[in-house]
Amino acid sequence: MAGALNPRLSHAPGASESRLKPRLKPRPVVDAAPAAVAAEPSLRERRGPMRPDRLISARERLSGEILSALIRGVDAAAAVALAWLVYDLQHPAGVWASPVGRAIPYFAGAVLLVCGLGMVEAYGFRARERLSAHLARTGAAFGVTGLVLAIALAAGRASASLFEGVGAWFALSFATVHMLHAWWWAGVRRMRRSGRLAPNVVVVGATQNAERLIARALEQRDVAVLGVFDDRKSRAADGVRGVPFLGDTSALLTHRIMPYVDRVVITVSSTAQARVQALVEKLGVLPNEITLFVDLGGPGGQDATLSRLADIPLAHLSGRVADARRAFAKRAQDLVLGALALLLAAPLMAVIAIAVKLDSPGPVLFRQRRHGFNNEEIVIWKFRSMRHELRDEAGERQVEWDDARVTRVGRFIRRTSLDELPQILNVLGGEMSLVGPRPHAPRMKTGAVESARLVAEYAHRHRIKPGMTGWAAIKGSRGPLGTAAAVRQRVALDIDYIERQSFWLDLYIMAMTLPCLLGDRQAAR
Repeated sequence: MAGALNPRLSHAPGASESRLKPRLKPRPVVDAAPAAVAAEPSLRERRGPMRPDRLISARERLSGEILSALIRGVDAAAAVALAWLVYDLQHPAGVWASPVGRAIPYFAGAVLLVCGLGMVEAYGFRARERLSAHLARTGAAFGVTGLVLAIALAAGRASASLFEGVGAWFALSFATVHMLHAWWWAGVRRMRRSGRLAPNVVVVGATQNAERLIARALEQRDVAVLGVFDDRKSRAADGVRGVPFLGDTSALLTHRIMPYVDRVVITVSSTAQARVQALVEKLGVLPNEITLFVDLGGPGGQDATLSRLADIPLAHLSGRVADARRAFAKRAQDLVLGALALLLAAPLMAVIAIAVKLDSPGPVLFRQRRHGFNNEEIVIWKFRSMRHELRDEAGERQVEWDDARVTRVGRFIRRTSLDELPQILNVLGGEMSLVGPRPHAPRMKTGAVESARLVAEYAHRHRIKPGMTGWAAIKGSRGPLGTAAAVRQRVALDIDYIERQSFWLDLYIMAMTLPCLLGDRQAAR
């Protein structure tokens, strides 16, 4: 859309290489070792030209669209506040006591300014645009705004005092907005360098399409291509345009880089339908979004396909398409309601902490690794409900009825789900959401088999942040998963929620959670 932030990534400085300390008595070198050392690739070369110094998980990265909207909102608020201030200084009676027609030119100017900034793409923050060029773009918006205001005031035969007041607002806004945009420009530049703005991509297929895509990414810096996967290593042994070869498609399924990847791009020619179908079936188990690089043929088609890699116009194949506005609304809901829940639950949590401490030796809280968004491993917090010496940090063995590991207090807080209250801290920290699929341990077993191996779409439940409660929980799928059928039911309900998720559905699930938990006498918790 016009004026949307175009998050292009700049070159990140490479990691510094170790240096040999000088010897007191240097000796002449007579062998070929230095040549070998010189030929060894540096850490940056092994990582590729687009990988930032520190990989940031997909849930931690910012949406350019949302950041652009926030900056636009701050600009609008500043312009309106200055209009109000100047008008009040010029008219002691204030805005509310003045005729509407007298105040309109000030606030109309603020609206025109924000619209003008959008028209000249002042919220684009282009990756290679210098500060002077960006401020010139901002100044152009002021030029248009000033011209329109001057013509309107002259046509309306405005008084000299009105011209003076609007002129004072214009001068103050000019200085304020330019200072703000200098700050925005520096902040966006830092975020690009740190990798917080550019979406991360891996490519499947070392083809000509991959070369074109990577070449454009290197030129525009609006997306970071972290690696290339191909079943034929000979085609990509040295990588593609500096982007490293990370393995075959089987390696991609379990590669440790995948929690940091927003999108998997299949660059195999779209005409190779059998190959594309096989890849989609194989990679469809991933929670990451999977898209096909559409080769439309001809220079015009290539330009259309490569026009803006940060929002690649590719054919969507698998995975939930990211919705920045919906994610922003869900995060705002988590922060507001989560903070309120923590405030209300704090006294109860203090009582539970004392009871856990008095009931059995060991820490009050229990930490365990669980799968989060995009298969990222997160650490969740719970009140300890088991004997400390019998704890299962790997989460392989699920809790059963009359489990000897569970303490007396633990039995009560598990039955009422009060042991989950510390996860409000995970919600506020961003690892979890109030509503979502329940987080499972990475190696959780159903019987003797890992639960993830029982359902092909198991990882699809990680296409959204895990939650303290969820659609599956209020539909009866709570507690341990003792059979393959129970795992399939849980995954089906989780995927159903992900496809239907909305602000109002989340409120409904939260409202239904307590009645469902209190009425459940069957699930072993």
